[in-house]
Amino acid sequence: MAHRPPRTFRRRQADSSDSDGANDDDQPAEPAAGPQGQMQDGPAAGRAEAAERPRPARGGRGRGRVWASSRRDGPGAAPRAAGGAGGRESGMIDLSSDEEDGAHGSSDREEDEPSSSDSSSSLDVKECSSTVKIPDATFIQAARRKRELARAQDDYISLNVSQCSTICAGERNSEEDSECETGDYRKTIPFAPKPRTLRQRMAKETAINEGISEESQEDENQDIWEQQQMRKAVKIIEGRDLSHKRESQMMKFDTPVSFPPVTLEIIKKQLNNRLTLLQDTHRSHQREYEKYVEDVKSSKSTIQNLESSSNQSQNYKFYKDMKIYVENVIDCLNEKIISIQQIESSMHALLLKQATTLMKRRQDELKHESTYLQQLARKTEASTNGSLAIDEKTQRILEQIESRRAQRRQARLLSGNCNHEEGTSSDEELSSTEMTDFHKSRGDLLQDYKKVFEDVHDDFCNIQNVLLKFQQWREKFPDSYSDAFIGLCIPKLLSPLVRVQLLDWNPLKLDSTGLRQMPWLTSIEEFMGNSVEDAKKADSSDQKILSSVINKTVIPRLTDFVEFIWDPLSTSQTRSLITHCREVLEEHSVCENEVNKSKQDLLRSIISRMRKTVEDDVFIPLYPKSVVENKTSPHSKFQERQFWSALKLFRNVLLWNGLLPDHILQELGLEKLLNRYLMISLLNAVPGPDVVKKCSQVAACIPERWLEQSAMGTPIPQLENFSQFLSLSAHKLSSSEFRNEVKDIILTLVKIKAVNQAESIIEEYHLEHLTSLMKEA
Repeated sequence: MAHRPPRTFRRRQADSSDSDGANDDDQPAEPAAGPQGQMQDGPAAGRAEAAERPRPARGGRGRGRVWASSRRDGPGAAPRAAGGAGGRESGMIDLSSDEEDGAHGSSDREEDEPSSSDSSSSLDVKECSSTVKIPDATFIQAARRKRELARAQDDYISLNVSQCSTICAGERNSEEDSECETGDYRKTIPFAPKPRTLRQRMAKETAINEGISEESQEDENQDIWEQQQMRKAVKIIEGRDLSHKRESQMMKFDTPVSFPPVTLEIIKKQLNNRLTLLQDTHRSHQREYEKYVEDVKSSKSTIQNLESSSNQSQNYKFYKDMKIYVENVIDCLNEKIISIQQIESSMHALLLKQATTLMKRRQDELKHESTYLQQLARKTEASTNGSLAIDEKTQRILEQIESRRAQRRQARLLSGNCNHEEGTSSDEELSSTEMTDFHKSRGDLLQDYKKVFEDVHDDFCNIQNVLLKFQQWREKFPDSYSDAFIGLCIPKLLSPLVRVQLLDWNPLKLDSTGLRQMPWLTSIEEFMGNSVEDAKKADSSDQKILSSVINKTVIPRLTDFVEFIWDPLSTSQTRSLITHCREVLEEHSVCENEVNKSKQDLLRSIISRMRKTVEDDVFIPLYPKSVVENKTSPHSKFQERQFWSALKLFRNVLLWNGLLPDHILQELGLEKLLNRYLMISLLNAVPGPDVVKKCSQVAACIPERWLEQSAMGTPIPQLENFSQFLSLSAHKLSSSEFRNEVKDIILTLVKIKAVNQAESIIEEYHLEHLTSLMKEA
């Protein structure tokens, strides 16, 4: 705890003297009789004290003592001093740093004030003789702030202290003091400048050298002491406030409070509410208790199951081995998938090249042959003599066409097929050089295919071994097998392995291997058959493995063959493709929603390919009847070949009945091929047995299911033109040498459900013996 810095006090002896002041040293000072130890002094002593004491500089700041002395104004003061009764008290008052500054300035002003009247002097004496009060903390803080501001400005601090009774004229400024001193020069004559205080000298010296410096050690100690005094004062005030609050609280408690009257009903109601609340709380606690009991039972059951289960180390070893195996399989397939895709692309490009070659050759031959026959027909109509000039390319193409036809005729004779019509065979023969190159390239690709998994163990590339690993998992840990959704992951894992086995599979060949005979499909079916899950469950993931594998591998490959390789004019390719598509889309379509997208893509590809063929490859020329009547003429033969080629496409289109929508097949087969191409050729032909045969072939291609949808006695709308042509042909043949052919026409009308037209022909030409044939049909 810091102590107040020590101060040195000294008493000045005020002696009474007469007007000349000759007895100052001989008369001792009489002690004051007042309670504060003040000393009586006469007017001469006061003037001597003022003369002896050095006068401080006006307006200066400092820390020191304030002398409160009596002054008398006028000659009447001496008797009062001599008598001692009317003497004024003189004493020394020690103040704090802030009070000293204000008191010192006030004492200076008091000494300089003029004593013009006795009343003013008497008032000053009473104010100065009053008891000095210690200022509070707020006053001290304000004084300190003013003092610090004055240090920075190097100016006089004016303290407006109203509480201190010892400060007589604090409201007067230095200018008023100077004026008063000027007028009262007879009372106080400054013979020498007042000495400056230590603080003033230090402030001046600091301002000259460094400006404003730090406070001295004495100021710091004084500030610490002031803070301690303020804290003490604050504690005293807080203690008084606290005691006052306690007294006020006690007084409040003593205040009587009026409560509402308490009845038995109110008490009963409160008790019931309390009882209800306790019962609710009890029920909630009871429910929590039951829940905890069930949790304990479940935990005990789980612990028993785990303790009774197989060795955890063995389970961990199995799962770890399975994890390593699956990772190795995935790494192997990721490495080999690039080679698989390359071989697939090469094989597809080889087959596409062959199909493009055959299609382009057929279109070029059709173009050259048609051009040649048109030129020949114009020459025949003009009856010009001389041979028709043919360029070498056209001549060579015509010779190649005739050579291949002769080879096909020879092959049909050897096989005993004598009912074949020209134009129904597919011109798919390649030259020996082209066939050699094709087989060589295909053999190289198959060798590369065998080398794909040459360096891989069977456990990682054989579908049966891979499924055996997962079957062990399913049998040992069915719950974890189901939770891991292995049934959904197996199709993605098997897809590259199945694609490898489909590299040499060509669904456009009749001798191609069916899906049922493929080993990978058999392995998947066995895995699905050994499933521990219920096979009847619709959401069984293992029951969807085969359909998912087909959806990811087989159907996209079929789609590629349809879009780029399939020739709809080839009956053999169409029949083989329909067989595989029917097997995939109908027999193995377990989950319709899962296969739906791939199935729709495949069907759209089939429709688009047939539509393109109908628009680009069907061509039936029209020649004059004089040219066509000669069955041996090249024009007649060419027209017949083109008609049978269009009829073959008509038959191939209708073979898709049951797989493609009916309205698409009716549009392509009946509206475009039959009514646009075939009917024009039949109308341009000479009625006879050939026309009847062609009509019978057309009617034989129409599906029975479509004919059942027709109204009673009339065919479907798409067959109206065809039925009318049959009726017209029957009228023409009934009066010719081919009367017996009317029977076949009537049977054809009955087949297409044109019964009304058939009955009208029978009645018109009296063919009642054919009525029995109608009933049999």
